[in-house]
Amino acid sequence: MWSIFKKEINHFFSSLIAYIAIGVFLISLGLFMWVFPETSLLDYGFASMEGFFTFAPNIFMFLIPAITMRSFAEETQSGTIELLVTRPISDLSIILGKYFACLALVFIALIPTLLYYFTIYKLGAPAGNIDSGEVMGSYIGLMFLAASFVAIGMFSSSITQNQIVAFVLGMFLCFFFYLAFDFISKMAAFFASWDAFVEGLGLNYHYKLISRGAIDSRNVLYFLSVIIVFVFLSKIALERRKW
Repeated sequence: MWSIFKKEINHFFSSLIAYIAIGVFLISLGLFMWVFPETSLLDYGFASMEGFFTFAPNIFMFLIPAITMRSFAEETQSGTIELLVTRPISDLSIILGKYFACLALVFIALIPTLLYYFTIYKLGAPAGNIDSGEVMGSYIGLMFLAASFVAIGMFSSSITQNQIVAFVLGMFLCFFFYLAFDFISKMAAFFASWDAFVEGLGLNYHYKLISRGAIDSRNVLYFLSVIIVFVFLSKIALERRKW
């Protein structure tokens, strides 16, 4: 797994993939937080990172599938997947190596955003007038959400050899599991406690709960379950190629 991880990381940073992904993420968030009048924190008047944690998942829904789309689709298209699966390494180790490499790139993109926190911390009146506990909880929720999106993107890449198809499918699945259940729960067919049950199936529901600063084991278990399910589905898709 470690060898696959290093190979993927080297591939990311030896090409423009990592730099473009990190640059697009930071520039997009910077524009939303500091430049655009309707969303600018400078016009908002409150020392809060609520806007950041609202925009970041929406950007991740496009950015993470773009990172993961090549993980297996490119290997299949170029024919190197056969060489990869015949190495003395298990399919699960291959998947986890690629998974943690993609996840590491996303986490690296998040590190510079700590500058936003320190900037808002200093701009508060008085300085430090910001709910640091809520910010920490939101960062943890965002990392769990990113980890789930990476697992979904990896699965999308594992079932096709076309990177564009992997990107579109990954983006659709990320959107569906993040927002679709919120809309479905509001349909007239769901009433009483069913609407809350359906809403609870979505990533957004659990992300918002963790973002409040209260790390509940049920929310953590939900994210881990989503990750494990899609990693397992990627393993099945990889084994299917051997059949």
